[in-house]
Amino acid sequence: MSTMLTLSRAQKAAAILVAMGKPSASRLLKFFKQEELKALIEAARLLRTIPQADLERVVAEFEAEFTEGAGLLDSADKMDTILNESLSPEEVDAIMSGKKAEAEPSGPPPIWPQLEKLEPQRLGTFLAGEHPQTAAMVLSMLSPQPASAVLLILDKPLRSEILRRMVTMTVVPETATRIIENQLRARVLAETASRDTTAGQIRVASLLNEMDKTQLDETMQDLEAAGTPDLDGVKARIFNFDDLPLLTQKARVLVFDGLSSEVVTLALRGAPPALTEAVLSSIGQRSRRMIEAELSQGSEGIPLADIMGARKTIAATTVRLAREGAYELPSAPSADAA
Repeated sequence: MSTMLTLSRAQKAAAILVAMGKPSASRLLKFFKQEELKALIEAARLLRTIPQADLERVVAEFEAEFTEGAGLLDSADKMDTILNESLSPEEVDAIMSGKKAEAEPSGPPPIWPQLEKLEPQRLGTFLAGEHPQTAAMVLSMLSPQPASAVLLILDKPLRSEILRRMVTMTVVPETATRIIENQLRARVLAETASRDTTAGQIRVASLLNEMDKTQLDETMQDLEAAGTPDLDGVKARIFNFDDLPLLTQKARVLVFDGLSSEVVTLALRGAPPALTEAVLSSIGQRSRRMIEAELSQGSEGIPLADIMGARKTIAATTVRLAREGAYELPSAPSADAA
C-alpha cells in the first residue's frame, strides 16, 4: 500500500499548502473557515516526512483542478511555520479550542495613563530612589506634561542625569519594559490604590475653592469640628484669590504669565491695595501701566459676578499649576487663625 493511500483529504490539503511555500500558503489560509483550519492543523501534525515520489502524486492529483506545487520536507514543522507567520497566537489558540478569536488590544499599556494621573510628588518620590536609567525609561513613556511635572520634583543633579540618559536612550527591550511595568504596578499603583486619598481630597478642595472667603472659613471650621479625616490634605489644595500674596514672587509670575490683562484687570477691581500690588508686581511694566489705567476709572457698572468669576479663574489657574508641580501652594491657615 502506498503512502499516498494512507493520507486523508485534510492531510493531502496540508501537504499541498506546505508544498506551495509560505507566501502563497499564507495568502490562502485567510480564506479557510475556522473548522477547516483546525482540520488542517491537526492533519499536518500527524504527517511524517513525505517521500518526493508520493508528494508528486499528491500534487498531480491537485494540479488537475488548481495549480502545481513543489517539494516538501517536514509537513508538520512547515505547517506550524506557515500558521505562526500568518495568524496570531490568539487566533491559532482560538482555532484549536473552537473559540472565536478576540482582537488584540491596541494602544499604550494601561499602566502609563494611570501613572500620568498620579500626583507628581508621588511618582517623583518613587523615581528618586531608583536608578537614573530606570527613571529615564519611565519618564520617556509618559506624556510631556506629566513627565515635566515629575522632573521638577527631583533634585537638579538627578534631573540633569535623567535628561541626559533620555537623550541617548534607544529602544528599550520588551522584556525590560515588562519588568519595570510590573514593579510600578506592584510598588506604586497598588500602594496608591490601597492608601491614597488624593482623589477625594482634590474633589473636596475643588468644591471649597468655589466658595468666597467667608463661606470657606465657615465650612472649614465645621469640618474641623466634625473631625474630618485627611483635612490637612484638603487644606493643602485650597487656594483663594485673596491668598495670592502668600505665593512666592516666582510662583506669581508663573500664574500671571498665561493670563490675559482683561482677566487680571477684572479680578483686581475692588481688591485691597496690598493684594493689588502683589499682583501688579508680578507682571510686566507695560501690562501694569495698562491695568492701572483701567482701574483708575473705577468699577461702576461692572457686575460683581464677573469680578468674582475672574478671581476664580486666577485661583483655579494657581491650583492647576501647583498640581502640575510648578510650585507648592502656601499652607492654609487654621480655622482659628482665620
